[in-house]
Parts: sequence; C-alpha cells; structure tokens
Amino acid sequence: MRKIFLLLILLFPFFSEAKNVWAFLTYSTFNSPEGPYIETYLTVAGNSVKYVKKENGKFQATVNVLMTFKQNSIIKAFKKYELNSPEIEDTTKNTYEFLDEQRFLVPNGTYDFELQLADKNNPGRSNPFTQSVTVNFPEAKPCFSGIQLVETYSKSESLKTITKSGYDLVPYVYSYYPPKDNRMIFYCELYNMDKILVPGQKFILTYFIESYENQMKFNDFARVKTETAKPVNVVLAEFNIENLASGNYNLILEARDQKNEVVASQKLFIQRSNPNAKLSFAEMFSSTSVNSFAEKITPIDTLKENINSTFPISSGLERAFIRNALKSTDLKKLQDYFYGFWQRREQANPGHAWLIYKEQIKKAQYNFGTRIKKGYQTDRGRVYLEYGPPNTRSEQYNEPTTYPYEIWQYYTLKQTQRNKKFVFYAPDMVTSDFFLLHSDAIGENNNPAWRTVLYGRTLAPNDLQDTQTIHTWGGLSSDYWDLPN
Repeated sequence: MRKIFLLLILLFPFFSEAKNVWAFLTYSTFNSPEGPYIETYLTVAGNSVKYVKKENGKFQATVNVLMTFKQNSIIKAFKKYELNSPEIEDTTKNTYEFLDEQRFLVPNGTYDFELQLADKNNPGRSNPFTQSVTVNFPEAKPCFSGIQLVETYSKSESLKTITKSGYDLVPYVYSYYPPKDNRMIFYCELYNMDKILVPGQKFILTYFIESYENQMKFNDFARVKTETAKPVNVVLAEFNIENLASGNYNLILEARDQKNEVVASQKLFIQRSNPNAKLSFAEMFSSTSVNSFAEKITPIDTLKENINSTFPISSGLERAFIRNALKSTDLKKLQDYFYGFWQRREQANPGHAWLIYKEQIKKAQYNFGTRIKKGYQTDRGRVYLEYGPPNTRSEQYNEPTTYPYEIWQYYTLKQTQRNKKFVFYAPDMVTSDFFLLHSDAIGENNNPAWRTVLYGRTLAPNDLQDTQTIHTWGGLSSDYWDLPN
C-alpha cells in the first residue's frame, strides 16, 4: 500500500522527517516589556524515535533540535538542545507525543526560520525546514498577538515556560480538530487599546468562526464582550465545536472602538473533521427565491446538478447540506438554498454570480472532465474552480521514470498567500484523471514525500518517507516545482 502523509497547514506547521522523526510545529508571536518574542510549539511522535535503556531500567528517546532565526543569512537568534522523551518502561507502548515549547526574544522584523531535527539514537541525515516569520508590534497602535491554540489550562502556581497571564497553557500544536475533540480553546493578547482610548474606557471585543472559503460567519460560534482598555487585554476563551461541520475555517478576533469600527484584528486557519455533527442549516435559508433566477430552475434534476456543481467553492456546512440535498424532493427548499448560496457571494446580483461560475464549470468540463467524472468532480477541476486558472501550468506526461504529472503555480492565492503550487499526477497511466498529490497552499493536502510517490512508477525506495529530491535521467519535477514554466 502506498503511504500518503497529510499535512494540515496552520500559520507555520510542518512535518519533519530527519531519519524517521515525525514532528509537527507551529508558532505564535507575542509582545512583552522585554520586547517581542516568537514562541514555538513542537510535538514529536513517540513511535517515530529510537529508545535506549537507562541505568534505572527505563527507556528514553532523545531528539537533537536546532532552531535558528536569520536575516540576510545573519543569525539573530538560535537554540541547539536535546529534547528528551518521558521515561517509559515498555517501548511497545510509545504511541504518545511529547511536547516542547521555546521562546526567542527578537526585534520587529522578518526572519528566515530554520528547524533541524535528528534522532540522537538513530543517526541519519537532518533535513532543514525553513519558513519566513514576521514579527510586527507597533508601539502606539492597537494590535493582537498571534493566536495560541490550547490543549488545557490551569491557574499557575509558579512561573514556567508555558505560563502566561497567570495561567499554565498546554499548547494544542495542531490546526486540525478530529471528531473526538469537541473543545477549541485559544489564547491571545491585545496590546495598546489604552493608547487610543482613555484608560478605563470600554471597547467591544468579538471572536467568531467563519468559513474559510466564503467568510460566512456562524452565529452559533460567535461571542461579543465589553472590555476595559488596558495596556494588555488578555483573551482566554473556548468554543464547543461538537456541532461544527467538517471543513476549513478561520478563527477571527476583532477589537472595535465606540464607533463600532475595527481597530485591530487577528485570524487563524483551522480545520475540523466531524462526520457526526448535528448540523443546523437555518442560516442558509434566510432568503427566499421568490421572483429570482433560482425560482426559474424548475426541473429538480437540473437544480440538483447545479447545486452539486458548487461543491468546489462551498464551505464545510454548505458541503454537508449538498450531500443531503441530493436526496431531497423539495423543489422550493432547493431553490431557496441555491439562491441563498449565490446571494451570500454577491448580494447585489446573485444571478450574475451564478452565470459567471456556470461558464467556469463549462471550462472545467472541457479541460478536466473524464469518461466517469464531470470536470468539477476532478481534483484539477476543483482547484481550478476554487482558485481560478493558475499563472503557470507545467505539464509532463512522458517522463521515462514518473507517472504523468502537472505542476500548477499561483502567484497569489485568495489575496493572502504568495507563490503556491499544486502537484497533480495520474497513477493509473490510462485515464486523464489527475489526482492532487501535494500542495503548499493553506488547507490543501501536503505530502512531504511527493517526489517518492511520483517516481513510484519505476523506483521502490527503501524509505517511503524519503523527501529528498530524486535524480533520474529525464526527471524534471524538481525543476518544475522550483521554477515552473
């Protein structure tokens, strides 16, 4: 069986594979009287490291960690240390994860962050992972810290690395909430509200969850508080996400002045898997389709097909409705939903928005449709409809050592992401259906071993977790990834 390792992207998470070390890391930025600092949260899978027996008869693993922050290749901050696992008595019961939290005091600026991990007891190559990190806390302007997701918290009895504002915060390192997790706890700090308001004056603090795809706000996951302006206002809050549908979301925090104008905001991407959620679709039927373009679509099969075609650009809750809508025989209900779907995207002229999208469906069908799938049902069609046509599209169907593949590049994605790429491949070598193998875009499947999978047509590497560039005669995938045509 071919292994595919998925990565769910937050602000800066990634898997590391130094030999067989599997880790996940996120970070957040905060301000303090001593200056700004970057806080890193690293978790290592206990079953991915080698344990050695100690003098007390117990077993322990050790990971060598090197973190560096550079500007113009000059090291501004670094830490090199050994991260030890808890001592255990039975190495067959090492399915836990062990955590590490570090703080780096750095001035405002943009840094190249590099992480290297290596198993001390199982030496091998150490592959560096890099990411750009920006620290920006203006002196007199209201601004939020980064948002830290929290596993658990308690009142602090002594000062520790995990202590903030009198609480010990155990970090929740992932951006992904599986079905078993029904609480989302988060911590954030708001600075400088007293600089624009009279000390002690009130302001409005809101936090809510919105759809990542269309910024639809969910009233069931929204809170409003009145706060008093201070140098630092602390937010430690949580949502019950038991009935948050599977999908991609943003967690939003906003500070509003007495004119109800947003003076500071912060956003964090999260993902939720929740197939058993008890969903409420009431917010989707706040508008009626009477005398609208949707009311004119009377063949119910046509209407269902139109609704199904919106799946690539739908939010998690909308996708949940679509799965159920195909079983419905209520024409009016489907018309209302279809009208509301487009009204949420273009209030002034929802019918016009549908016609534009309908043309894109035709293009997706022409370019990506197969004998058994419609264009919008394929991975390439979904990406095309969700993000638009790529700026570059490198096609390679006849390399001697790889499956047929394409690499798409977007210079700008959803107005916030820069230089994002998608790798599609056709493992059956017959149909024109290309599957998404890897992407570095937020919310997309990220497979660190994508090159290994791509070259799986002719190679059978010993280490299926190998992420190194594979050099073979005629292979151009790395060139296309680095510099697409």
